[in-house]
Amino acid sequence: MSGLIGKKIGMTSIYDASGKHIPCTVIEAGPCVVTQVKTVENDGYEAIQLAFEDVEPRKVTKAVLGHYKKAGIEPKKVLAEFTRFEAGHQKTFGDVVKVDVFVEGEFIDVVGTTKGKGFQGVVVRHHFKGVGESTHGQHDRLRAPGSVGASSWPSKVAKGLKMAGRMGGRRMKKINVQIVKLIPDENLVVVKGSVPGPKGSYLLLERWK
Repeated sequence: MSGLIGKKIGMTSIYDASGKHIPCTVIEAGPCVVTQVKTVENDGYEAIQLAFEDVEPRKVTKAVLGHYKKAGIEPKKVLAEFTRFEAGHQKTFGDVVKVDVFVEGEFIDVVGTTKGKGFQGVVVRHHFKGVGESTHGQHDRLRAPGSVGASSWPSKVAKGLKMAGRMGGRRMKKINVQIVKLIPDENLVVVKGSVPGPKGSYLLLERWK
């Protein structure tokens, strides 16, 4: 199996053998249950569907509840498919996948949704520096974007111009994240550096090879 569903617990720091300080993110990964095995014959592609974290049946639609009943498991909160998995690692309904699918030191991809920042100006959203001075009649232009388009031609604003708008809340994949420590007894994966999303957000951990 090449991946797991997890939840971001928060950040911490550890020290390696040489005493170097390493900022890390702690992720509760699994245990995940196999709810569906997709094949080329039935679905047109191969994939393994995993479910994570128990949820009350009343919070699940009847269609999804029937899906879990067919797999013979209790309702779960998060569903995700993984299409990259090693040959010979076959899974069936109800199989439990834990953090032991990974090994310490390997590199994985982490997929999550970034923190939503709401509507932001160009200084925050695109790191514009602004005018920088309040003299020469610039008292109200310190954080303004400046000119946004030409005059007589083409008389329009170019598509893709950096302007104010909604920031964050987007799906993001961070690649080549190193696993520095596994704690199987508590289903924890400690990875080097930061990952997308706030505390408590759900993540997909995928082996990138």
